[in-house]
Amino acid sequence: MDDEQTPGGPVEEPTELQLAAASDTFAMLASPARLHLMWRMSSGRYDVGQLAAHVGLSLPTTSQHLSKLRLAGVVSARREGRHSYYTVDDPHVLSLVEQIFEHIAPDGTLAPDPPLKDLRA
Repeated sequence: MDDEQTPGGPVEEPTELQLAAASDTFAMLASPARLHLMWRMSSGRYDVGQLAAHVGLSLPTTSQHLSKLRLAGVVSARREGRHSYYTVDDPHVLSLVEQIFEHIAPDGTLAPDPPLKDLRA
């Protein structure tokens, strides 16, 4: 079976490993708390206390979510003195988070898509 043709050339099917990894990433971001933490960290580095206060979670709950995100390789922690500062490590996941909030309006409905550019021009 031939690969599908697009204006940019053939499109290859994702491998099973790619599909599994993508599914795992979306599952990690499916938690509103983790998504909120990711959104907050997209603007800089924060310690657990700052993140907990911004997101409205307890310190232990925030730490658990950050541990899961670290294990997934999405965020990293850097120790400075008595504090660990968390940042988003994966620019692709960061882009996904930014795009979803561009796509969802503040009232929870889908935001209108920008008009498509005429590709024939």
